[in-house]
Amino acid sequence: MPLHTEIYQHIISAKLFIDEHFHERISLRRIAMNACMSRFHFHRIFTQVYNVTPHRYLTSKRMNKAKDLLCEENLTITEVCNRVGFESLGSFSTLFKKEIGFPPQYYRNMAWQKKQQARQEPLKSIPGCFAHTYGLQ
Repeated sequence: MPLHTEIYQHIISAKLFIDEHFHERISLRRIAMNACMSRFHFHRIFTQVYNVTPHRYLTSKRMNKAKDLLCEENLTITEVCNRVGFESLGSFSTLFKKEIGFPPQYYRNMAWQKKQQARQEPLKSIPGCFAHTYGLQ
Protein backbone atom coordinates (compact mmCIF):
# COMPACT_ATOMS: atom_id res chain seq x y z
CA MET A 1 0.00 0.00 0.00
CA PRO A 2 1.49 3.38 -0.99
CA LEU A 3 2.38 5.83 1.75
CA HIS A 4 1.05 9.36 1.83
CA THR A 5 3.45 12.26 1.31
CA GLU A 6 2.85 13.43 4.87
CA ILE A 7 3.99 10.05 6.25
CA TYR A 8 7.14 10.20 4.13
CA GLN A 9 7.86 13.69 5.43
CA HIS A 10 7.53 12.49 9.02
CA ILE A 11 9.82 9.52 8.37
CA ILE A 12 12.41 11.71 6.65
CA SER A 13 12.20 14.16 9.53
CA ALA A 14 12.84 11.31 11.98
CA LYS A 15 15.84 10.10 9.94
CA LEU A 16 17.28 13.61 9.96
CA PHE A 17 16.65 13.72 13.71
CA ILE A 18 18.72 10.54 14.09
CA ASP A 19 21.45 12.01 11.85
CA GLU A 20 21.66 15.13 14.02
CA HIS A 21 21.32 13.45 17.44
CA PHE A 22 23.05 10.07 16.97
CA HIS A 23 25.66 11.05 19.56
CA GLU A 24 22.98 11.47 22.24
CA ARG A 25 21.11 8.84 24.16
CA ILE A 26 17.97 8.63 22.03
CA SER A 27 15.21 6.09 22.31
CA LEU A 28 12.81 4.73 19.74
CA ARG A 29 10.06 6.52 21.66
CA ARG A 30 11.80 9.88 21.28
CA ILE A 31 12.44 9.36 17.56
CA ALA A 32 8.85 8.21 16.99
CA MET A 33 7.55 11.26 18.84
CA ASN A 34 9.63 13.40 16.48
CA ALA A 35 7.82 11.68 13.60
CA CYS A 36 4.42 12.17 15.30
CA MET A 37 3.78 8.42 15.33
CA SER A 38 3.51 5.58 17.79
CA ARG A 39 6.70 3.59 18.32
CA PHE A 40 5.28 0.51 16.60
CA HIS A 41 3.88 2.35 13.60
CA PHE A 42 7.08 4.37 13.23
CA HIS A 43 9.27 1.24 13.44
CA ARG A 44 7.22 -0.53 10.79
CA ILE A 45 7.11 2.43 8.37
CA PHE A 46 10.79 3.40 8.84
CA THR A 47 11.83 -0.18 8.16
CA GLN A 48 9.59 -0.27 5.08
CA VAL A 49 10.99 3.00 3.69
CA TYR A 50 14.70 2.54 4.47
CA ASN A 51 14.85 -1.26 4.48
CA VAL A 52 16.59 -1.17 7.86
CA THR A 53 15.25 -0.85 11.40
CA PRO A 54 15.66 2.49 13.19
CA HIS A 55 17.98 0.85 15.73
CA ARG A 56 20.13 -0.67 12.99
CA TYR A 57 20.28 2.70 11.21
CA LEU A 58 21.33 4.45 14.44
CA THR A 59 23.99 1.81 15.14
CA SER A 60 25.35 2.11 11.60
CA LYS A 61 25.47 5.90 11.89
CA ARG A 62 27.39 5.63 15.17
CA MET A 63 29.84 3.04 13.84
CA ASN A 64 30.61 5.07 10.71
CA LYS A 65 31.30 8.16 12.80
CA ALA A 66 33.43 6.10 15.20
CA LYS A 67 35.54 4.86 12.28
CA ASP A 68 36.12 8.47 11.19
CA LEU A 69 37.00 9.59 14.72
CA LEU A 70 39.37 6.67 15.28
CA CYS A 71 41.45 7.90 12.38
CA GLU A 72 41.98 11.20 14.19
CA GLU A 73 45.12 10.82 16.24
CA ASN A 74 44.15 13.12 19.11
CA LEU A 75 41.15 11.20 20.51
CA THR A 76 41.26 8.27 22.89
CA ILE A 77 39.03 5.24 22.36
CA THR A 78 36.97 6.38 25.37
CA GLU A 79 36.51 9.84 23.85
CA VAL A 80 35.39 8.27 20.56
CA CYS A 81 33.00 6.00 22.48
CA ASN A 82 31.42 8.98 24.24
CA ARG A 83 31.24 11.15 21.13
CA VAL A 84 29.21 8.59 19.21
CA GLY A 85 26.63 8.12 21.95
CA PHE A 86 27.83 5.14 23.98
CA GLU A 87 28.02 5.30 27.74
CA SER A 88 30.01 2.08 28.19
CA LEU A 89 33.43 1.52 26.66
CA GLY A 90 32.91 -2.23 26.94
CA SER A 91 29.65 -2.26 24.99
CA PHE A 92 31.12 0.12 22.39
CA SER A 93 34.21 -2.05 21.89
CA THR A 94 32.18 -5.26 21.69
CA LEU A 95 29.72 -3.80 19.18
CA PHE A 96 32.51 -2.17 17.14
CA LYS A 97 34.29 -5.51 16.82
CA LYS A 98 31.04 -7.26 15.90
CA GLU A 99 30.09 -4.65 13.28
CA ILE A 100 33.49 -3.77 11.81
CA GLY A 101 35.38 -6.99 12.41
CA PHE A 102 38.19 -5.51 14.50
CA PRO A 103 38.48 -3.96 17.96
CA PRO A 104 38.66 -0.14 17.89
CA GLN A 105 42.38 0.03 18.77
CA TYR A 106 43.30 -2.47 16.07
CA TYR A 107 41.20 -0.54 13.52
CA ARG A 108 42.99 2.67 14.54
CA ASN A 109 46.40 1.01 14.15
CA MET A 110 45.49 -0.31 10.68
CA ALA A 111 44.32 3.17 9.59
CA TRP A 112 47.55 4.71 10.90
CA GLN A 113 49.63 2.13 9.02
CA LYS A 114 47.73 2.84 5.79
CA LYS A 115 48.41 6.57 6.19
CA GLN A 116 52.09 5.92 6.80
CA GLN A 117 52.35 3.64 3.78
CA ALA A 118 50.60 6.24 1.61
CA ARG A 119 53.11 8.86 2.76
CA GLN A 120 56.10 6.61 2.16
CA GLU A 121 54.89 5.11 -1.11
CA PRO A 122 52.26 7.47 -2.56
CA LEU A 123 51.98 5.65 -5.89
CA LYS A 124 50.70 2.51 -4.14
CA SER A 125 47.67 4.47 -2.98
CA ILE A 126 46.82 5.67 -6.51
CA PRO A 127 44.69 3.33 -8.64
CA GLY A 128 46.83 1.49 -11.18
CA CYS A 129 44.73 2.53 -14.17
CA PHE A 130 45.14 6.22 -13.26
CA ALA A 131 48.90 5.86 -12.74
CA HIS A 132 49.23 4.01 -16.07
CA THR A 133 47.12 6.56 -17.98
CA TYR A 134 49.22 9.49 -16.73
CA GLY A 135 52.57 7.71 -16.91
CA LEU A 136 53.19 7.76 -13.16
CA GLN A 137 55.77 5.29 -11.94
